[in-house]
Amino acid sequence: MLRSRGLRLTAQRQLILQAVLDLGHATPEQVHTAVREVAAGVNITTIYRTLELLERLGLVTHTHLSHGSPTYHAAGEHQHVHLVCRECGAIDEISPDMLRPLADQLAGQRGFQVDIGHVALFGVCGRCGQDGDNK
Repeated sequence: MLRSRGLRLTAQRQLILQAVLDLGHATPEQVHTAVREVAAGVNITTIYRTLELLERLGLVTHTHLSHGSPTYHAAGEHQHVHLVCRECGAIDEISPDMLRPLADQLAGQRGFQVDIGHVALFGVCGRCGQDGDNK
């Protein structure tokens, strides 16, 4: 895809894309840490610029799972809703079909189109909720 758009597939771009694929959901800082294990000379600015390029090319996408950095994942994955545990930070996924009734209602009543792929619900996961019951 890069070559078809007149861009080179550099080793750094390949490492960054592979890190996103391997990590599943990762912030630029997490990608940077993973890439530096293989190529110590890659700086954080290169990570951010490459993630932006990969997103423009449709290879990765991002969502905001906290007030910090965006979280990237492969764009080829099925669209999903993120469940983020405020206790342990775990990220789980559910089918967007679970939110479809709400999205349809918002579209009908307000004309608002929900981008379900960018939805993140925050709460406490089952494991942390159970741990809290035992305290």
